[in-house]
Amino acid sequence: MPSELLLHDDDGDAGNSPCVHCGAPAAGPCASCDRPVCGDCSVLTDGGARVYAICTRCDKRSGRSLRGAWLTVAGWVLGPLVALAALVLFLAWLTGRAW
Repeated sequence: MPSELLLHDDDGDAGNSPCVHCGAPAAGPCASCDRPVCGDCSVLTDGGARVYAICTRCDKRSGRSLRGAWLTVAGWVLGPLVALAALVLFLAWLTGRAW
């Protein structure tokens, strides 16, 4: 199954996969758990450059905001930079050198 929502034809057929939550015909897979969900059992993500559909179970578990993911990225980028700056300041204080 592709990782993006499937297109519907004119009579609303989305394939043979039923929604894992309600059994209705699935519109596509959840972007988080990759299980088939219908439009009624999915929500759209917030805060990203691209909008993804996630199932209501994943929404309850982790939320639809991408703020936590961006904070993790910022921590991995800024954390080592702050640690290196602290190390440089400590070594400058230890050796008695001024800027």
